[in-house]
Amino acid sequence: MKTFQAEHATPFIHLVKQQRPLVHCITNEVVQNFTANILLAIGASPAMIIAKQEVKPFVDIANSLLINIGTLHSNIAESMLLAAEQAQQSRTRWVLDPVAVGPALAYRTDIAQQLLNYQPTVIRGNASEILALNGEHSCSKGTDSQDSTTVALTAAQQLARRYQTIVAMTGDIDYITDGENTYRIAGGDIALTYVTGTGCSLSAMVAAFIACGADSLAATASACYMMKTAGERANKQKGLGSFAVSLIDQLSLFVDGSK
Repeated sequence: MKTFQAEHATPFIHLVKQQRPLVHCITNEVVQNFTANILLAIGASPAMIIAKQEVKPFVDIANSLLINIGTLHSNIAESMLLAAEQAQQSRTRWVLDPVAVGPALAYRTDIAQQLLNYQPTVIRGNASEILALNGEHSCSKGTDSQDSTTVALTAAQQLARRYQTIVAMTGDIDYITDGENTYRIAGGDIALTYVTGTGCSLSAMVAAFIACGADSLAATASACYMMKTAGERANKQKGLGSFAVSLIDQLSLFVDGSK
């Protein structure tokens, strides 16, 4: 296992700013605006295309795809499955964010399992979601994990090997693994867990980063590193509302990974 450092992240951060990837986001309704602003702040270009008649042609246009199952219903599930199928066919890199999967929510867990068949480039979730996808017992409170990423690391590695993908499991310590190689990222700030959409927006950041480099494992870790570092830099003195705006500021001002 390697600790991911600033010097590893900085080249990928610059690539996103230079290439300005177009990220096709099929994400939950709660976080669309925040996610779009986060992507713009890091230098990417967001597009929220969700109609089933449009998702397949747009996947071909986009540089990467995000599928986030947060506010799931039958119509958007159909769009997600169509988009994932097209991403597999066109070899478009894509990210699955399996929000709140687990035995208590069988419908979304079934949709997530169907999406896994289309070979996501990255699965980005919390420890409880990763445990649930791996068929293990998990503890969650709504969308919030009650499990430790360190305890769930073996499950993340197994899941990555089973689906030949990258698992980015985020929490107090982030672990990014392809099943054989694993990066560890500490740091961040607890305030990131109190603002709606930071995790979902991180998944969109991952989609932007993997669009810009051949090394998807390091690109994914770079996105996680950037979010943790921006969270540490953001101003918390005036409360969570100001913190959310400051987080976007810090992402937009990000030059390198030095803390």
